Amino acid sequence: MTLAAPQVSRGVTGAKPHAIVIGTGFGGLAAAIRLGARGYRVTMLERLDAPGGRAYMHHRDGFSFDAGPTIVTAPFLLEELWSLCGRKFSDDIDLRLMDPFYRIRFDDGKVFDYSGDPEAVKAQIAQYSPDDVEGYDRFMKYSEGVFKVGFEDLAHIPFTSWTDMAKIVPDMVLKQSYRTVYGMVSKYIKDPYIRQVLSFHPLLVGGNPFKVTSIYTLISFLERKWGVHSVMGGTGALVRGMVDLIEGQGSEIRYKAEVEQIMVDSRRRATGVRLASGEEIAADIVVSNADAANTYRRLLPATVRRHWTDRKVERSRFSAGLFVWYFGTKRQYPDVKHHTILLGPRYRELIEDIFQHKRLAEDFSLYLYRPTATDPSLAPEGCDTFYALSPVPHLESGTDWATVAEEYRAKIARYLSDTVLPGLEDQIATSLVTTPQDFQDRLNSYLGAGFSFEPTLTQSAWFRPHNVSEDVKGLYLVGAGTHPGAGIPGVISSARVLDTVVPDVSAFA
Repeated sequence: MTLAAPQVSRGVTGAKPHAIVIGTGFGGLAAAIRLGARGYRVTMLERLDAPGGRAYMHHRDGFSFDAGPTIVTAPFLLEELWSLCGRKFSDDIDLRLMDPFYRIRFDDGKVFDYSGDPEAVKAQIAQYSPDDVEGYDRFMKYSEGVFKVGFEDLAHIPFTSWTDMAKIVPDMVLKQSYRTVYGMVSKYIKDPYIRQVLSFHPLLVGGNPFKVTSIYTLISFLERKWGVHSVMGGTGALVRGMVDLIEGQGSEIRYKAEVEQIMVDSRRRATGVRLASGEEIAADIVVSNADAANTYRRLLPATVRRHWTDRKVERSRFSAGLFVWYFGTKRQYPDVKHHTILLGPRYRELIEDIFQHKRLAEDFSLYLYRPTATDPSLAPEGCDTFYALSPVPHLESGTDWATVAEEYRAKIARYLSDTVLPGLEDQIATSLVTTPQDFQDRLNSYLGAGFSFEPTLTQSAWFRPHNVSEDVKGLYLVGAGTHPGAGIPGVISSARVLDTVVPDVSAFA
């Protein structure tokens, strides 16, 4: 699908068509690279003082903390971006394959090391439930089939018309996408421990395993196919590498440049942006990597929105919020893996509290990230860098994080001290906390949701905010809140969609 070229002045006779990209998250960075490779003159606008968005990097007291994304899968998507710039990914970025991908610790102390080695995984399953070994093979075969349809065939395809959705319905019915992730896992697996091992993945992209479509079981095969990697220097090193590509193309990135409004003309066509400073910047196209809900609610006037009205946004379902405690320790904990999932005493019930009841529970499950297990440079010598991430309700819960954040952090510290990080409370060298309130205030994430729209069946593909705005011509969306969804592969794939829907530069001649 090719859109009609906007008829706006670029301000400089004969200049390349100008694209503005709002936000420097992975989706925005990938979009800028692709647009620059196609001949656009690109200006990126970032309200923070450094790039990355949710992938911002904090530096405190000699420790370096990845703020958000830490898991890199489908590295070919990144390699493609480097090749568009005539560069080789491996020359700039050092990826390390994780083994295991995750150590999963259950509340009773049992442990499962989840990896890409089918035989090693099956050997562990046999220790829990010998009868489920064959079921695991069948589940992975199912996951592979969903992967071929949901990722290889559809992740980079725009869903701009209901007919696009209609074309995939037969395949989705065949793959039983009306089932949930947990429901589909349970079809093949009987043991409650192994059901948790194979169904927790949607939580990593803001989804409820008991509600999200079984399309997301594709993550299991995606991880086996390409592995789970981490970046030396932290995920922030990947952000810096992408920034270097963009600047090498001659594009501009402006920091502390908050977009207040996307300007729209009488024909409902985007003509540029107005910054909070009052400065106006004209553009031929605008790409928003800002939170999708807030792109519509805050950056566009209600008068130009016929589809994504305030009412429609407010009636949508949003992902969980995130409580993240970043901390550095005075000693090292060599027994702790790079990625650890610590599951609490309740699984379904806790998830229902987070997503359905929207209340902050007394118990929690955690993702514990220890990048210094692989890269000691992220902490002072003899020390470790960590973050502990707890899925929590978004701000509709009414939780007053200014009041409860320290109590919640201390509870997590006590739990970790009693389990995998003995003596932790006496070993803290530096500490920083981020709550859903910070996601709303600092990242302009609607309701403080960690991953924008919840990836339910009725909020996926065509039902999600489209990559081509339904309301404003010349406006495009990338990032977690649009198709195909959250996670590094998802947001980078959202930028791949632009190759299909954004006009060629020749259209502006």
